Amino acid sequence: MAGDTVGQVKDRLTIVDVVGQVVKLRKAGRSYVGLCPFHKEKTPSFHVSLERGSYHCFGCGEGGDIFSFVEKTEGVDFKGALKILAERAGVELVYSGGDKKAKDRAERLRDAMARAEQFYAAQLAEGSAAYGYARSRGLHAETIQDWGLGFAPDAWRVLLEHLAAAGFANDEMLAAGLIKEADGKPGTYYDRFRARLMFPIRDTAGRVVAFTGRALKEDELAKYLNSPETELYRKSEILFGLDRAKDQIRLRGFALLVEGQMDLLMARQAGFANVVAVSGTAFTEAHAKLLKRYAENLLLCLDADTAGLAATQKAALLALAAGMQVKVARLPAGKDPADLVAEDPQEFARALREAAPVVEFFLAELARRERDQHRLVRQAERGVLPLIAAMRSPMEREHFAAVAARALGLSIEAIKEALGRPPRSPRLPRSSRPQPPTEVRLPSERKSD
Repeated sequence: MAGDTVGQVKDRLTIVDVVGQVVKLRKAGRSYVGLCPFHKEKTPSFHVSLERGSYHCFGCGEGGDIFSFVEKTEGVDFKGALKILAERAGVELVYSGGDKKAKDRAERLRDAMARAEQFYAAQLAEGSAAYGYARSRGLHAETIQDWGLGFAPDAWRVLLEHLAAAGFANDEMLAAGLIKEADGKPGTYYDRFRARLMFPIRDTAGRVVAFTGRALKEDELAKYLNSPETELYRKSEILFGLDRAKDQIRLRGFALLVEGQMDLLMARQAGFANVVAVSGTAFTEAHAKLLKRYAENLLLCLDADTAGLAATQKAALLALAAGMQVKVARLPAGKDPADLVAEDPQEFARALREAAPVVEFFLAELARRERDQHRLVRQAERGVLPLIAAMRSPMEREHFAAVAARALGLSIEAIKEALGRPPRSPRLPRSSRPQPPTEVRLPSERKSD
């Protein structure tokens, strides 16, 4: 990387420019002060010095320059922070040549992923079956190009041979999750993705770390295939689209969470730039903490089927435990966000506007499904009270305990007494009959698109 890139970035961006996008600052003498983003506080102890180009919190001790601030708030390494700031400053990143073997392993893997993205994108020709499928789902040509969608050819070693010609070894491609070793044939490798529409997954710095491939053959068992965990890709820490959504999440004050890539891209086309997707994995505690860096409010818009409701509940529990406030959008039965946007963008927007706090959403959902009052109370005890118990704020717990009491026709004392007991395993019923608890996940493979 050119030695003067860091200097150019610092020349064009001040510490106030960078910190001010995350922290509300006010002038105080020769410094700026605000509430620290790294710990909870009510009295500002976070100071920013324009002269020194640095920040320091007298409460928790965190401090540094624009690069360390982006590293901490965005969860990236120095090179990731440099990429983010260089793009913001309009500075071109120039990478030095040198011996490929001298590059560290992570950079080699990132290079392989970037070349794979370029290769797949070059295969997605207009008029092809893959391109036709993307357009048939409602994606605009500009969206396909802007998000780097591609096509993995229906061949066994085409990407492997392409990257090998570029100087990559099999162990590097294997470590990047781009190829697999054949069962029972040690030393024989083939492409992981074949005959699939490819969606690049990026980290918060915008670097490709993984892929999701949508099958184009009807006889494929796995409709969606995801990259395995690698040195670059930790599924529990990556949200699809967050690299593009984070500024809008801060600006709008909430994140919109959907399930799959197609849901996200269609929502983006409808004007919702603060949307992220879990993309074939479970929503995790790490995801909740990651989103909370940008906003304290989460709007869940997952599928309206039984599995989607169970996933909504689990995601809500994790987000509430992280200190977020959670609302849920009710979609028409049998519709996912991508379908609804394609059919009626205004109806999708209305569903988001009318989103209800998660406790109210599930109380209404249970009341709609369960006519027997006794079973309704039992289901609410298992599926709704854990949501209230997960809330950090005593005032919120008090408020929603009263909401639950009114909805169930019970006293608030009874609700509070139930909240004080050890929590039972939360679940929502598949029907009015008791059902055994099941593991809650968000596999994209179950989607029917």
